[in-house]
Amino acid sequence: MKRARGNAANFLALIVDDEADILELLELTLLKMGLEVERASTVQAALKLVEEKQFDLCLTDMRLPDGEGLELVRYIGANCPDLPVAVITAHGSTENAVAALKAGAFDYLAKPVSLEQLRAVVKSALKLPSAPEPTAEQGYVLLGQSPAMEQVRGLIDKLARSQAPVYVSGESGSGKELAARLIHEKSARREKPFVPVNCGAIPENLMESEFFGYRKGAFTGAEQDRDGFFQAANGGTLFLDEVADLPLAMQVKLLRVIQEKKVRKVGATQEEPVDVRIISATHQKLADCVEHGKFRQDLYYRLNVIELKMPALREMRDDVPLIAGNILARLARQAGAALPEFSAAGVEALQQYDFPGNVRELENILERTLALCGGSRIEMDDLHLTEPENDGPAIYEPGAKWPLPDYLDRVEKEALQEALEKTRYNKTAAAKLLGITFRALRYRLARLGID
Repeated sequence: MKRARGNAANFLALIVDDEADILELLELTLLKMGLEVERASTVQAALKLVEEKQFDLCLTDMRLPDGEGLELVRYIGANCPDLPVAVITAHGSTENAVAALKAGAFDYLAKPVSLEQLRAVVKSALKLPSAPEPTAEQGYVLLGQSPAMEQVRGLIDKLARSQAPVYVSGESGSGKELAARLIHEKSARREKPFVPVNCGAIPENLMESEFFGYRKGAFTGAEQDRDGFFQAANGGTLFLDEVADLPLAMQVKLLRVIQEKKVRKVGATQEEPVDVRIISATHQKLADCVEHGKFRQDLYYRLNVIELKMPALREMRDDVPLIAGNILARLARQAGAALPEFSAAGVEALQQYDFPGNVRELENILERTLALCGGSRIEMDDLHLTEPENDGPAIYEPGAKWPLPDYLDRVEKEALQEALEKTRYNKTAAAKLLGITFRALRYRLARLGID
C-alpha cells in the first residue's frame, strides 16, 4: 500500500550513481530533508532494489557502469508508474535531458548538481498525486468519446505526472489552452499559478520587462520594482501561447532562462532562481518556422520535448452533438434564456460542417443562434452555416501551374537538382549557390525525395 504523502519521514528515495562523491552529496541532502535513502551504483542493482522495495522517489545518473539510466527510467515507467524518476545529466547535455524526459523521467538535474534545484525537484516529486484528480468542478474538461479525444485525455494524464516541457499543437480554436490548463490542474503544481501569455500580443520593446520584470529606475516610467511572467508563475506553469510569434532576440533570452532556471530583471545585476514548467503552443507549424529561420532550432528542441496534438473538430464529428449541447447549455445559462433543442436536421448540419475555426467557431455559431432563434427548436436554417464554394471538380493538366503546391515542388526540385549537378553533388557548395543553409538543403532534399 502506498504510504501517506505529506510527511517527509515517510518517504524512501533511491539514488543511483557510480561516483561516490555524488552519492554522498545526494544522500546527505535527502537525509537533511527527512527522507530515508537507499543507494545503488549500477543499473542491475537499482532494478533489484525497485523490485524488492517500495520507493517514493528515484534519482539516477545517465551513465552507469553496466548500462544507461534510461533503462531504469523505462523499467520504472512500465512497472512502477507512481514512482517519479529524475535523471542527472552531464553539464550542457541537452540531448540526454530531452531523451530522459521523453522516456518518462519526471525532471532532470545537470552536473554539477545544484542543491537548490535538487531540493526543488524533490519537493515537486513528492507532491505528485498518485492518480489524476477530477477537475470538472473547476470547469476544465475535454468532452468527447472519439478515439482522438480519448488519446488526448490519456496523454494529458501522463504529462501531468512529468515536469517535461510540452508543446501543444493544433489548429486555432482546437482547445490548446484548455489542454494546458488540464495538465497543470492534474499536476503537482496545481496549487501554484497557471499563467497564460499570448506572445503575439506583447509589443517587442516591452517583451523583456513583461517576461522577466524590472527594477525601479531601470527605464523611464519604472517607478517601482515589478515581477514578470516568470516570477508570477514561480512554482507553477507558464503557458506560452503563439510562441512562434516571439522575435529571435527574445528567443535567445528565453532559451537561457530554460537552461539556467534563473531570470534577471531589467536593470538588475543579479539573477534569481525560478521554478517554472513551460507549456507552449501555436497554430503554426513550429518545425516549418525553424526551417525558414524564424524560430531557433535549439529553443524548438527544448520546448518540443513532448508534443500533444489537439484534434480538429472535423476529425471527431461523432462528438459534435455532445460538445454543441454542452456549449449551448452553458450559453443559455449565462444569458438566462430557455434552452432550445436541436432538431435532427440541425444536428446533422453541424456534424457535416467542417468548422475551420474548430470549437471556438462552434461556440460563436451557437451564441449567434441562441440570440436569433425565436423558437424552442434549432433547425438547420437557424444555424446559418456558411458552406464552402464548390465550382465542381478541378481538372489538372500535366505540367500546369496548379495545384500550386505540386507546381512549386516541381520548380524547387528542378532548382535543387541543377545546383547539385553544377557543383558535382557537393552539398555544401550547392547550398551556397542556392543561397540557403546546408541544413535547409538537407531538409529540402529529404522532403522532395532527392538522393
